[in-house]
Amino acid sequence: MQTQVLLDIEGPDKTEVADKSPMPLAARMRPRHIRDIVGQEHLLAEGKPLRISIERGNIPSIIFWGPPGSGKTTLAEVIAGSTSADFIRVSAVSSGVAELRGAIETAKKRFRMTDTRTILFIDEIHRFNKAQQDVILPNVEDGTITLIGATTENPSFEVNSALLSRSRLFVLKALSEEDIRTILTNAIQNKEKGFGLLRVHASKEVLELIAAFANGDARTALNLLELAVEAGMQDDDTSTITETLVQDAAQRRAAVYDKHGDMHYDIISALHKSLRGSDPDASLYWLGRMIDGGEDPLYIMRRLIRFASEDVGMADPQALVVCIAAQQAIHFIGMPEASLALAEAVVYLATAPKSNALYTAYSMVEEDIQKTRNDPVPLELRNAPTNMMKGLGYGKGYMYAPDFQKDEISNFEDMPSTHKLQEYLPENIQEKTYYMPGKQGREARIGLWLEKRKQNNKDKK
Repeated sequence: MQTQVLLDIEGPDKTEVADKSPMPLAARMRPRHIRDIVGQEHLLAEGKPLRISIERGNIPSIIFWGPPGSGKTTLAEVIAGSTSADFIRVSAVSSGVAELRGAIETAKKRFRMTDTRTILFIDEIHRFNKAQQDVILPNVEDGTITLIGATTENPSFEVNSALLSRSRLFVLKALSEEDIRTILTNAIQNKEKGFGLLRVHASKEVLELIAAFANGDARTALNLLELAVEAGMQDDDTSTITETLVQDAAQRRAAVYDKHGDMHYDIISALHKSLRGSDPDASLYWLGRMIDGGEDPLYIMRRLIRFASEDVGMADPQALVVCIAAQQAIHFIGMPEASLALAEAVVYLATAPKSNALYTAYSMVEEDIQKTRNDPVPLELRNAPTNMMKGLGYGKGYMYAPDFQKDEISNFEDMPSTHKLQEYLPENIQEKTYYMPGKQGREARIGLWLEKRKQNNKDKK
């Protein structure tokens, strides 16, 4: 039997009634003072600029950037309570330009009539497009409003650069599991806003499980705690939270992944770098994170196919074959069954020899096409389907390789010494070498073959 640790050992007083507020626990437990905020010490510890500004009520325009549940809205409301300025809240999810203009007009009138400034808090500010954000800019510049914007997206891409330059950017971090456990304990023990008027039994392991499910999101953690407490509630206002109750309430771990945001690019970057570093374990982990987050498997496959050509290349041409087969498996059997085909491709790429020689060669070709004279195709290489073209010399002098090689083996395993090479590049770039094989995998043999080929060409000249 699981041992339960009673976090709140005081039972309800006969004269007390447990809090039956319809407001969700996460909303009830939202801190009202800076001293009550858990986490974000890099911003809120004593002596930090943001804390000093809040305590003095001297608030600049601010952009809060951080993951869900990290405390962006909480900080905005704490700021609202620390200043005499009026506070207007707008959600970019549900509001349009009309509501935004209305809020600004209200702020202007209040400033003219009472000399009171307004803090305009815009939640999910990245949901406003650049034109909508432009509506705010003149009023931030003239001091009519102080902007506090909250976003889960990279402000460099999602917030108007002029607006961003007039604001202080503060980056919030996902809460640690220790922070989450502290928040959960506070909620269980708090008699005014939490479950302190109930007898809630929760073990350390249960709190750790909730914290793990929450993935750094305080709101998710509190919502999960509330569901578990309600599920375990008895008639005598006692609730024993077990790991089974938590798992049933959670159903599945809240995946920290945004298919259209920074996390999308950060994780695909981590996958690429793990593949380049030949680490199959890390590569599988980042693949799993993307699949668990609901990423389009064909997007992942496109990136893997590119990797097969760019980072493995001719060191192991079979890598491209494996990736194309995995792409076909996705179409043929679909997800989640095709996840193993993706995993197979990832492990193959991670353990394959690496070479970017093909990528480098093609990049040099692209550069020469753009920067050098594009000469006509040499006459001997031109197509000559008509007598007129043949009369002009099209195709004259072309050496059909099989006729010269006859029955000799002509691959890089055994290059015949009698093989005479023809020039295939335009005259102005005939001395160019684009493809320089690496020393890994198949390219080591290709390099020897090309050296022999070049030497044969020199000997025949």
